[in-house]
Amino acid sequence: MTDTTLLGPLAWGKPAARAVLKASTSDFQVNEVLDIELSGSGEHLWLQVEKRGLNTEEAVRILSKTFGLPQKLISYAGLKDRQALTTQWFSLHLPGVGLDISALQHPQLRVLQAQRHVRKLQRGAHSANGFVIRLTSLQGGQGDLETRLLQIADKGVPNYYGPQRFGLDGHNLHHALHYAGLGELPERRNLRSRLLTVARSALFNRMLAQRVKDGSWNRALPGDALSFTQSRSFFIAGQAECDDPRLGQMDLHPTAALWGAGDLPVSGQARAIEQAVADAEPALCRWLERAGLKQQRRILRLPVQSLRWSWPAADCLQLEFVLPAGCFATAVVRELVELIPVEGENPQCES
Repeated sequence: MTDTTLLGPLAWGKPAARAVLKASTSDFQVNEVLDIELSGSGEHLWLQVEKRGLNTEEAVRILSKTFGLPQKLISYAGLKDRQALTTQWFSLHLPGVGLDISALQHPQLRVLQAQRHVRKLQRGAHSANGFVIRLTSLQGGQGDLETRLLQIADKGVPNYYGPQRFGLDGHNLHHALHYAGLGELPERRNLRSRLLTVARSALFNRMLAQRVKDGSWNRALPGDALSFTQSRSFFIAGQAECDDPRLGQMDLHPTAALWGAGDLPVSGQARAIEQAVADAEPALCRWLERAGLKQQRRILRLPVQSLRWSWPAADCLQLEFVLPAGCFATAVVRELVELIPVEGENPQCES
């Protein structure tokens, strides 16, 4: 499967240039933003770690082996790319147990800080991710790129789940479709969770793709479910809500379904689009419902916050920006440049 198949059409037209992404691990840096005040005491030891060339599940296995702790007692807020230099938090359930942090001697993983807290780290607990990305071997004019960057800063991009969510050539999606066709769930918890997430992501991307095609991804339609950038709640748009100035200010956005059991809350054109996507994949939708997932919403438009850029060299563009938790930097990059394939590149199944 191609990126266009897995994601959908671009919003701002043909990319302004061509470039290489992730020529080296340090060209893609992700820093987890965690707005939680740690108590300094409690049953859970929270570790902020820096990892290079490891995905989150690999880091969990290293921590588990090093400290002799079952993986189920290690928690994290979100998944991070393998081919990147990232900082993120983990919590280890260690009631009444001390830990020798110096025992962790790994060339790709190091602890930056450790603090105790009364609760474990929950999935989705981080508020945002900060990115520093270098695009190298650029083929295109600086003027065109900066014009597009200004457009992205002002109007945002479609909030697609990135191709790494689906694995190499969409392997994870094929895997999810296989289980859905059988009406079965994988026995392994991590695989089950991953494939259910992949299925939801694919359905959402198809709904978003239809809104990009008809030009309504970044504006409210009567009957839409509207949500603020960092909120999980929503309200239904009437005509007055469609003119809410917060839509233009990039604070309020239309949403689409993360599929699960329950009725679609939207009506009108928004409902027709979402129901048509669901009707095209009945086995996948039934599979998600039977797994116990409930209807949720995700914003269609991704605001790119604190966007800055610089030119370390004539053929190198460095980007810095912040995205809400659960959103993909690759959704931003694809609106800016067409990627030049790197020999031996393997995107893996990490988000």
